[in-house]
Amino acid sequence: MIELKNITKTFGDVVANDDVSMKVEPGTIHAIVGENGAGKSTIMRIAYGFYGADSGEILVNDKKVEINNPHDAIDLGIGMVHQHFMLVDTMTVAENIILGSETGTAANLDLEQADREIRELSDDLKLGINPRAYIEDLSVGEQQRVELLKALYRKAKLLILDEPTAVLTPQEVEDFFNILRRMKEQGETIVIITHKLEEVLAISDNVTVMRDGKSVGNVKTSDTNKKDLAKMIVGREVLLTVEKPEAKTSEVVLNLKDYRVKGKHGMALNGVSFNVRAGEIVGIAGVDGNGQTELIEGIAGLVSFADQGGTIEFGDRDITRMSARKRKELQIAHIPEDRHKRGLLLDFDLAENSMLGVHYRPPIAVGIGLLDGTAIGKRADEIIEGFDVRPPKSELAAKSLSGGNQQKLIIGREFKLDPKLLLVSQPTRGVDIGAIEFIHRKIIELRDGGAAILLVSAELEEVTALADRLLVIREGKIVGEVNPKETSVEEIGLLMTGGD
Repeated sequence: MIELKNITKTFGDVVANDDVSMKVEPGTIHAIVGENGAGKSTIMRIAYGFYGADSGEILVNDKKVEINNPHDAIDLGIGMVHQHFMLVDTMTVAENIILGSETGTAANLDLEQADREIRELSDDLKLGINPRAYIEDLSVGEQQRVELLKALYRKAKLLILDEPTAVLTPQEVEDFFNILRRMKEQGETIVIITHKLEEVLAISDNVTVMRDGKSVGNVKTSDTNKKDLAKMIVGREVLLTVEKPEAKTSEVVLNLKDYRVKGKHGMALNGVSFNVRAGEIVGIAGVDGNGQTELIEGIAGLVSFADQGGTIEFGDRDITRMSARKRKELQIAHIPEDRHKRGLLLDFDLAENSMLGVHYRPPIAVGIGLLDGTAIGKRADEIIEGFDVRPPKSELAAKSLSGGNQQKLIIGREFKLDPKLLLVSQPTRGVDIGAIEFIHRKIIELRDGGAAILLVSAELEEVTALADRLLVIREGKIVGEVNPKETSVEEIGLLMTGGD
C-alpha cells in the first residue's frame, strides 16, 4: 500500500529519521512502536505531507509519488488522525468533517447532502455519531470517531492513527478496536502509532520498531511478544511490572470533607470525603468524566471559589479558599491531565517552562521584573538531565518535543518543588514503555521519601499497580474503597460502571 525508502529527516542538528525504510501491506493493521522521540510520528507525517524528507522516496501502490503537502496525500487516499485532535469545538460534526472539502458553493453549503453521507459512513461502521451534534458536547471517544469519519469522508484507503487510544478509557479502546477491525474487513489499511504493547499485540498484523530515529525491526505480530518488543524498543531488558515496598504511612497530609464542585451540567463532585497520608499513594479509578478532573484541579486551586463547597485541609490548615500560587508555595505540586492546556507554554523554550511556578521567587527572580538567566539555565539542565528529557537542549521550544518528553519535563519541574503533596493526573498518557518505567520509579521514590500522592489514571493497570489504596469514583461520588492487591480489575470495573 505504501513503502518508505531510505527516508532521512533532520530538524537543525537533530536527526529525527535516519535512513528509515518500511513497507505497509494493503488490508492490514500495521503498528509502529518506539520510545518518545524515536521518530515514529515524523516518518508518518512525511508520508502525510506534513513534512518533506531531506532524502529518500515514497511509493504508493508500487508507484513513486511526490507528497509535498496533506492535499497530495489525501488525493492519494492517505488520511491521518493526529494525537491532539484537530476539531473546532463550537461547530457541528458535519461542519468539522466537510471543513476544507465543502459541498455546494461558498454562498450555499449543501449540509443536507453532507449529513446524509456522514450518517451512511457512521452507520456502516456502527460509529453512532450524529452529524448535527456539536463537538463540545461529545466525549473524547466520540471525538476520536469524528476524526475517523473526517478521513473516511475524504475517501482515505490508508489511515494513519497517531496515538489513537492515548485519551480513551479501556471501554472506549475496545469499542475503537472493533471499529478498526470492521474497517480492515472493508479493505482499509491502517497504520497505528502507539506506545501500548498490549494494544499492538491485540490489534496489529505487523510491527515496525523504531529507536533513535532508525528502524530496528520489522516483525509479524504473531511471531513476537511483549517482552521481546519492549527489549527492541528500549535496547535493554525492561521491567514490565511495578515493584514497590510496603507503604510506610504517617500523618494525614490531605483531608477532604464533603467536597463539592459545580460542573457544566450540575454537580461534577458531590460530597467527596477522604484523606491521603504521608508515604502513600491513593489512586482514583473511574470512567473519564466522572469528576476526576474537577477533583484534582479543585485541590490544585484551579476551580473558582464560587463553584466549590465543603473543605480541603492540608495538614492542619484549611486551604479551600487559598490561591493556586499559595498552594504551590506550601509544596503542593500538580501534574495535569492535559499537558498542553495546563502544563506548558508550548511556544516557550524548555528553560522558560522549567521555571513556571517559581519564576517570581529567588534564585530565579533577582528583583522586580528581573530574572537570573544563570539560575534558570541551571534549573532547566538539572530537570532535563534528571528526567531524561530528549533532546537535552534547553533552548528548544516545548512544542518541538514529543508528547512523552513534554510529560517528563512537567514531571521533573513539579518534582523539583520537593512536594509534600503530589496531585498527578494521567502521568503516562502518550508515554513510551521506557519512560513509563522511569516515571513509575520516580513516583514510588517520592512516596518512599514521605510525600503524599493522589493519583488519577485512566489506565486501570497503572492505577492498581501504583496505588496503596484505591478509591472508585462514579458520577461525582466515591462509591468504594478497595485494596488493589486483593481486588480484581473486573470488580473495580463493575464499581466504576455501576454494574452488578
